Amino acid sequence: MGAYGMLAASCALVLGISVLKQRAQVVLNFLVRMVLGIICIVFVNHLLKTQGISMAVGINPLTLLTSGTLGFGGVALLYAILLLEIL
Repeated sequence: MGAYGMLAASCALVLGISVLKQRAQVVLNFLVRMVLGIICIVFVNHLLKTQGISMAVGINPLTLLTSGTLGFGGVALLYAILLLEIL
């Protein structure tokens, strides 16, 4: 393996590490948004229950996916959909 081969291998290694780092960051951001979304859903459900409003978003894989992908906007969207079902 010549000098060019070693240079190409080291460049490929650096690119591979950066791609894996970006993927890990995307997965970590998704998980953080999902956990914060669950906490927000539980808090809002409890708040609505104490106010006597029988409207609650359930925690299931679809709501986890929505809150993980869209963040707090997704949680607001879930409550808006639930509100539209009541009307």
